[in-house]
Amino acid sequence: MDLLLPPTAATGTAAREQVAVVGAGSIGTAWIVVFAGAGLRVRVYEANDAVRATTMGTVRAKLAELATAGLLDDDPAAILARVCVCDTLEDALTGVHYVQESVIEDLDVKVELFREMDRLTGRDVVLASSTSTIVASSFAADLPGRDRCLVVHPGNPPYFLRVAEIVPADFTSAEAIAAARDLLVEVDIAPVVLDHEVEGFVFNRLQGALLREAYCLVRDGVISVADLDVLVRDGLGRRWSVIGPFTTSELNTRGGLRRHGEVLGPVYARLGLERGQENPWTAETIERVATEVQAQLPHREWEDNVRERDRAMTNLAVLLRTFDNPLARRREAVRERAVVADET
Repeated sequence: MDLLLPPTAATGTAAREQVAVVGAGSIGTAWIVVFAGAGLRVRVYEANDAVRATTMGTVRAKLAELATAGLLDDDPAAILARVCVCDTLEDALTGVHYVQESVIEDLDVKVELFREMDRLTGRDVVLASSTSTIVASSFAADLPGRDRCLVVHPGNPPYFLRVAEIVPADFTSAEAIAAARDLLVEVDIAPVVLDHEVEGFVFNRLQGALLREAYCLVRDGVISVADLDVLVRDGLGRRWSVIGPFTTSELNTRGGLRRHGEVLGPVYARLGLERGQENPWTAETIERVATEVQAQLPHREWEDNVRERDRAMTNLAVLLRTFDNPLARRREAVRERAVVADET
C-alpha cells in the first residue's frame, strides 16, 4: 500500500487538504485527476483487485495526455505523488474531509457503501455520490449522518467538462452543500446547485430531451443519424458551448426572449404537444427567464451583447478551424459512402 501520510498525520490542515475517491472506474479516475491536479491529496479505494492494481498506471497515463496538451498547471509526477491507492475502504477514508463515491449505478451497492462510509467517517465529512440518476434520499435516508450526504454529479469527463451538479436531499444540511460547492470551486469545477431532488437531475434531463427528439426524428425518417450529429455538433452544440440555450434565444431575436417567446413559443408548444409533452411556454415562465438572463448579461443594450456573442464565436471558430476531428471525419466518410451507394 502506497501511503503519502500515515493515518495519524492526516489531521488539522493536512486533513482539510485530503479527499477520498471511492471507485476507480472512468469517473473515479477523472475525479482523481481533477482533485490531485488542483493540489489536493487523494486517497483512493477500489474494491476490484485488478482495477485497483492498475489505478496508478491509468492516472499516470491520463496525466501524461493532459500534460502533452498543455492542460496541467503542475508536473505530472508531482500530481501523481499526491495520489495514494489504499487496500481497504477504512484506510482510504482516514483523515479526509470529503468523499466522492464513484461506483456502479446500482442502488443496493450504494446503500451498503454509504452505510459503511457513514460508519467509518466523522460527522463533519461530506459524503458525495457521482451518480447520474439516483437521488441521495434513496440511498442515504436511513443513515445517522444523512445530513452530510448529497449528489455531486459531474459532466463527463470532469477534467474537460468543468461543471458539476450539486443535488441535495431534503435532509442535506446547508453546511454540507456549502462545503461541496467550495471544494468544487477550489478545483476549478463550476458548481450548479439544484433547489431540490429530481430524477435524472438537470444535466441528464436536458440531454434526454434532445435525445428523445433525435430518436423520434430518425425513427420517423426525417433525418439521417449522421446529419443529426452534424446539426448538433456544428450548430446547436457550438452555439450553446459559448452562451447556452436561454442566452442564445435572448440574442438571436431582436427584442430578446420575450419576443422570441411570442414568435416561436406557439410553434415549440405545438411540437411538444405532438410528443405528448406539456407546454412550458407561458408568459410567467418566459418573463422569469428573460429577467434572469438579462440581469447576467454584461451590457444593457441588445446590440452590445450580440457583439460580445460574435466575438466569442469568432474566437471559438478560430480554434476549431485548426482542429482535426477524426470522429467527425468518420461520419462524413460514412455519409459519402451512403450517397455513392444510392447513386449506383
